[in-house]
Amino acid sequence: MSIEDKKIGFIGAGNMGEAILAALIKTKLSQSNNLYITDISKERIGFIKDTYSISALDDNSKLFLECDIIILAVKPQQMKVVLSEIQKTINKIKNRKIVISIAAGFTIKNIENILYSRIDEITRSMLPVVRVMPNTPALVLAGISGMSANRFACKEDVYLSKLILGSMGKVIEFEEEKLDAVTALSGSGPAYVFYLMESMIEAGIKLGFEPLDAALLTTETLKGAVKLMEEKGEPPWSLRAKVTSKGGTTEAAFKILEAYDVKQIIIDAVNAAHNRSKELSK
Repeated sequence: MSIEDKKIGFIGAGNMGEAILAALIKTKLSQSNNLYITDISKERIGFIKDTYSISALDDNSKLFLECDIIILAVKPQQMKVVLSEIQKTINKIKNRKIVISIAAGFTIKNIENILYSRIDEITRSMLPVVRVMPNTPALVLAGISGMSANRFACKEDVYLSKLILGSMGKVIEFEEEKLDAVTALSGSGPAYVFYLMESMIEAGIKLGFEPLDAALLTTETLKGAVKLMEEKGEPPWSLRAKVTSKGGTTEAAFKILEAYDVKQIIIDAVNAAHNRSKELSK
């Protein structure tokens, strides 16, 4: 199974939509002539067409009918309008289509309530829905996505969806109820890392480093720490213990972190993101 002969359409050509189509082209999983976009911004359409040499359509319904896989890369507040537009043409479909949504907080049930509202069970079975939570490192092919498919998705649908998402990083399949936790941990996760980096860089500057030097020291330290953990296969607590000598500089730093209960603060922050994601999914 491959997606080489599949026509893939993107409704929405923002950063994440661009990340997926760019990854498909870069990894040679798909060719430019099989990729299509629509977007409310003519300027954005012009940029994507010029950059990636793909086709643009002026109507979401046309794109839906033309393509085998449709990626809804719009903001959650735009989903109802987009789904209502393509729903009007559903009775015209003749072949199986996969609908992949990357709209945060917009549940499969919410998608089905609009998309399936006027079609029978047979037509619904030809229109499986996959909900995805990617993260921004996908922009540099280093992302990780959580995905969940509805009851009409067969093994091939899931495989093709994973193939597309895998072009921009790793992908894990979950029950949909876990996607709020995925949002909190990996969806919002890059921001937590950037906050740590921001703090380390600021500390470095206060210690007398030039901003660029502080940024380089911080960036390379984080990259090195991640690589060390990946290659050694050790848990973070074990690697941390190896750096923390009794009476040393690292121990002095951790006395401050533990005094302020920083680990619990981070856990609480992730839980807050999780709770907010659940609220937005209702």
